[in-house]
Amino acid sequence: MKKIVLALATAFLALPAFAQDAAGSTAANVGGTVGWVALGIGLMMGLAVLGGTMSQSRAAATVLYGIARNHAAADKFTVPLILSLALIESLVLFAFLIAFFLQAPVVTALGLVK
Repeated sequence: MKKIVLALATAFLALPAFAQDAAGSTAANVGGTVGWVALGIGLMMGLAVLGGTMSQSRAAATVLYGIARNHAAADKFTVPLILSLALIESLVLFAFLIAFFLQAPVVTALGLVK
């Protein structure tokens, strides 16, 4: 139930991203594509961070569980853990880079930068 309420709240709170006055209409904003791109950027960043944190927490929990069961093998868990956490974090950083590069067309289409 909480997930449904959260999804509905996200959908309804995102509606102002599509609001546009008649004077703000540009050739690049035909059909409201700028609003969709802006919403996509926000959703992409949110999902990337959510996926990254969930997988990092699962990896850390698994390693800590393995160390708790076998204390002698703790030094063998360290390098794979740090390597996997770095690879997971790199995916989140790639999503940030994509969002950063998509930000420039949105700002230009809205006429905020001339």
